[in-house]
Amino acid sequence: MSISQALLPEFDQEMATTRKLLERVPSDKGAWKPHPKSFPLGHLAQLVATMPGWMTTMLRATELDLAQSPKYSLDTTDTLLDKFDGCVSEAREALKATKDSDFVVPWSLKHGDRVLFTAPRGVVVRQHINHLVHHRGQLSVYLRLNDVPLPSMYGPTADESW
Repeated sequence: MSISQALLPEFDQEMATTRKLLERVPSDKGAWKPHPKSFPLGHLAQLVATMPGWMTTMLRATELDLAQSPKYSLDTTDTLLDKFDGCVSEAREALKATKDSDFVVPWSLKHGDRVLFTAPRGVVVRQHINHLVHHRGQLSVYLRLNDVPLPSMYGPTADESW
């Protein structure tokens, strides 16, 4: 089994779970923050919705420059879901097409001329899935604090059983 074939079931499961959470983001609460130092709900939701697209860049290029990233906006839930679905589809195709030898290629995260880190592409892809799950967890807390019922993710929640 190739590395891509081994990663695809996990990717599919995590993306399906992430979509269930994004579906519940209230469009009218985009500017809400749990704390003055926190990211607004709408920006966090946009980050979660677009992070699968970073994986496409990871798999097709050898670097990502954060200085070139678009600024955050407050999008509707439908817009977030459209972005997410497009990013997931592209990332899945990129993952499916990646050969085992591509996973050892050095990959760098940059901010302008500054290299933040370099690691083998395979390590970065795994870390990225974990990074997305981390932000999805933050999003679940934001939704809970806004009394939005949470879907089951790895098991039942107080709002949704199996």
